[in-house]
Amino acid sequence: MKKIYILFICGSLFLSCKPVSKSIEDTLNVQGTLVQHKDHRKEHTVTTTAQHTEEEKNGFLNDTDRLLSAEAALKRLPEYAGKEIFIYLFLGFYDNGTINVMLQHPENPEYVDVYDYRNGQWSVPVPKQLSVNDDIQHSLISLNKVSFASVAQVNKIYREKASRIEGAKPLTNIYITVVNNAIDWYPMNIEGSRERYAIRFNTDGTLKAFKQD
Repeated sequence: MKKIYILFICGSLFLSCKPVSKSIEDTLNVQGTLVQHKDHRKEHTVTTTAQHTEEEKNGFLNDTDRLLSAEAALKRLPEYAGKEIFIYLFLGFYDNGTINVMLQHPENPEYVDVYDYRNGQWSVPVPKQLSVNDDIQHSLISLNKVSFASVAQVNKIYREKASRIEGAKPLTNIYITVVNNAIDWYPMNIEGSRERYAIRFNTDGTLKAFKQD
């Protein structure tokens, strides 16, 4: 479902987004391999948890403290000690407490790694296979310009707008894509049973535009 959603939102924005959607799709596919790697900090595994534990994880998109904690943990990764972190192309947040992100390699700027956040910790990096058509330099943005707390802001505004639209569903995930060194927030639309609205956000998560299509 995640891959279908990514392909849909890219299609609505770009006339030729095949390289972007392919790169994001490959990133989502690699999630399954992330948990097979052992972190020298801790072993990163995913196990089946009790129902009440899963319920406690929900609400991540609206939890500023947990979002900022995840951001702080990312900045503390030893491979980035003393280095600026650059997000490459994609950053995804899920209401169950997980995050997926691609980062420019801390040593080789031509490389990209995929990181997965779950159960309160970041995975070891998994190399991202790139092609000659991938425009790395124009798909980067500094983590210093993107606050994870903005996710809660986007979620709050979306929920307020959606509450007035018949048939609109609440968010379970929020995405950021990086194009020309600037970010776009997703979703970009609120779908109701009788009407559809376009919604856009500024970098800091504040409302930029909202109008009926």
